[in-house]
Amino acid sequence: MAMAPTPNTPRRGHDRRMFSASDDSTMLKQIEATHAPDGRDVDVRPLLAIVEDVFRRAALSLEGMTEGRQMEALEDKTTEAVLDAAGMLEALAYVIQKVSCEITCKCSGGGDAHSTTMSILHTLTNYSWDAKVVIALAALAIVYAEFWLVVQLYATHPLAKSVAVLKQLLELIEHSSALRSRFDTLNNLISAMLDVTKRIVEFRHLPHQYISPEQPPLSTAMTHIPTAAYWTIRSVVACATHIVSLIGISYEYLTSTMEAWELSSLAHKEKNIHDHLTQQLALCYQHIDEKKHIEAYHTLCRLFDTSHLDNSRILRHLIYPRDDILPLIDGSTKTRVHVEALKRKTVLLLISDLDISHEELMILNHIYTESRGRPEFPYEIVWLPIVDKSAPWTEAHQERFEELQSMMPWYTLHHPKVLEPAAVKYIKEVWKFAKKMIIVVLDPQGKVACPNALHMILIWGNLAYPFTAMKEEALWREETWKLELVVDDIDPRIHEWVAKGKHIGLYGGEDVEWMRRFTHTAKEVAAAAGIELELVYVGKSKETKERLKKIIETIGRENLSHYWPDLTSIWYFWTRLECMLYSKMQHGKKVEDDHIMSEVMTVLSFDGSDQGWATIWFRSTEMARAKGDTIAESFRRFEEWEENARAKGFVPALKEHLQELHTPKHCNRLILPGIEGGIPERVVCAECGKAMEKYFMYRCCSD
Repeated sequence: MAMAPTPNTPRRGHDRRMFSASDDSTMLKQIEATHAPDGRDVDVRPLLAIVEDVFRRAALSLEGMTEGRQMEALEDKTTEAVLDAAGMLEALAYVIQKVSCEITCKCSGGGDAHSTTMSILHTLTNYSWDAKVVIALAALAIVYAEFWLVVQLYATHPLAKSVAVLKQLLELIEHSSALRSRFDTLNNLISAMLDVTKRIVEFRHLPHQYISPEQPPLSTAMTHIPTAAYWTIRSVVACATHIVSLIGISYEYLTSTMEAWELSSLAHKEKNIHDHLTQQLALCYQHIDEKKHIEAYHTLCRLFDTSHLDNSRILRHLIYPRDDILPLIDGSTKTRVHVEALKRKTVLLLISDLDISHEELMILNHIYTESRGRPEFPYEIVWLPIVDKSAPWTEAHQERFEELQSMMPWYTLHHPKVLEPAAVKYIKEVWKFAKKMIIVVLDPQGKVACPNALHMILIWGNLAYPFTAMKEEALWREETWKLELVVDDIDPRIHEWVAKGKHIGLYGGEDVEWMRRFTHTAKEVAAAAGIELELVYVGKSKETKERLKKIIETIGRENLSHYWPDLTSIWYFWTRLECMLYSKMQHGKKVEDDHIMSEVMTVLSFDGSDQGWATIWFRSTEMARAKGDTIAESFRRFEEWEENARAKGFVPALKEHLQELHTPKHCNRLILPGIEGGIPERVVCAECGKAMEKYFMYRCCSD
C-alpha cells in the first residue's frame, strides 16, 4: 500500500494549474475527444436515486459518529428505485466497479486528478454525458459507503472493528469531533456534485417533440455539458482521493487545511456550473412552454372549428384541461366543482380583468338572478378573469379577486392562474378581448353562438336568450325609436306618465346654471301651452361620481326636476345607449340608413359636448331634441310657435321651430369607450351628415 502523503508533499500543484486553464478551447477539445457514444439508451435516473440515498445515509453516519448518538431510522425510499434499476444495474455493475477500482487505485498511488479524470472519461467513452457522470458518482458512492460502514459498525461489529484496525482508522474515529468541519466540506462538495448531475440528467430527458437538440436554446446549453461533466468527475476524483488518504494518516495531517481548500474550491466551481446550467434549463423550459402553448392554442382552434355532441371537450380545453383539481366555484353554493357541471348547457363566458365596475356587476347580477328558476332561460355564466401572469400576484390582487368573486352568484374560476396561456391567447386573438368586458356565448354543443352578447344582454336582458346573433337581429326588427327603448325599466314612473298622456323631458349635462334656466323656462312654457311636463335629469356619461352627486344634490335641493338618486341608473342609461350603437355596428348598420342608430348617435354626441341638452317626448314616439342653447332659445321664443303647438301638437311644433333655429355653425363630439375591433372607421355628424374627424383620447378614471 502506498504511504500516505505528508502535509508538505506538493501532490496537486499541477491540478491547480489545470483548474485555472481547463475551460479553454484546447481543454474542451480534449474532453470532447473522449466522447464516442455507441447509441445505447440508458435511463440513469433510478441509479441516481440510489446514489443520492447512499450519500444521504453516509451524511447521517457522520452525525452519529461526531455526536455520539445512534443514526435515526430513515424511510427506505430506494426499494422502488432498485426495482426500476434492476435491469440497468445488471448492465452497468461491471463498469461501475471498474471505475470504482480505478479511482481507488490511482488516488492511492498519488496520480494527478486531471489524468485520472481523463482516464475515467476514456473508460466511459461509449456512454452519454449524463450516464458518465452518474456512473462516476456511483463508483464514488461505493468507496464512500464502504468507509462509513466500517466507521459506523466499528463499535458493535467485530468484523468492522478488524477492518478498521487494518485500515488504521482508529485515530480518525477517536478524533472524529475535531474533524467535523472537514467532513462537512466533503459533503458540501458531494451535494454540489449531485445538483450538477441532476441538471445534466434533466437536459437529457427534455421532451424532444417540443425542443430540438440541434437548435437553440438546447443546442447552446449542450455545449456546456462536457465541461460540466469533466468538473463533476474531477470532483469525484478529489473526493475519492480525500477518502483514501484518510487511511493510516496522523491526527496532525487530518487537521491541516490544504485538502479542505481544494474541496471548497471545487464545491464553489460546481455551484457556479449548477447555477449556469439552471439558467440554461430555464430558457429551455420557457421554449418548451411556448411550444406547448402554441400546440394547445392550435388544438383550441381546431376544436372550435369542429362539431361536437356536447360542450364538454371545448370547455375542458378552454377552462382547465386536466383532472387534478376542481377548477370552478359554484357561486350559489360557494363549492368547488368540475367543468362537467356545465355539460349540455348554454354557457355565457364573462371575460374581464379585475377592473369590473360595481355598476356592471349590479346589472348583470339582477339579470342573472331574474333568470334563475325560469326554465325558459337555461343558461349559466362563468367568469374567466384575465390577468397579467408576468406581473407579481400581490395580496391586493388576491383581495380584489376574492371581493369580485364573492359578488358573483354564477360560476367563477377558482383562481385566475387556472386559465391556461393558450386559452388567454385564444380569448385575446380570436375573441378580441382587450380590456372592456365581453360575454362570449357557447351553445350546448360548444359552438360560439355570439362572440360578444354583452350589448344585447344590457339592452334586453333575458329577453335576448339564447343570445345569438339571429336573436339579436330579430329583436332589432321589432324595435323602433321610442321612449320605452331609451329608458327601459330604469324609471317606472316614466311609463306611468306616458300612460297618463304627459310630456316627458329627459335632459343632461354638467352646467348647473343652464339647468336652472332650462327647467325654469320649460315649466313656464308647459304652463302656457297647457301641457303636463315631467322633467328628468339623466346625468352625463363621462362625469365623475362625485361631480354627479353634487349636481343631483343641487337639483333636489332647488327642486329643479326629477332625477335618479342611484348613480347606477345613470350609468345603465348611458351604457345601454352605447350598447345599442355597438350592437348596430356588429350587424353592419350605418348611421345614414338606420334611424335608431342615428338617434342614438345624436344623443351620445349631445352628451359629448360642453353644453346641456334635452329631448322632449309625447306618447313615447313623438320626440324633439336639441343641444342646450338651442332648445333653451326655442323655449324662450315660445310665442313664435305657440299657435302652431296648439294646432299640430307641442312636440311637432317644437321640432319644426328647432329646425328653423338650426345654423350651419355647430360642433358635435362623440366619445366612445374603446372596444377592440368595434370602433367604426367613419362616423357622420348627427346634425349635418358630414363625416366627423377622428381623435384618440386616453383616459384613466379610478372613480
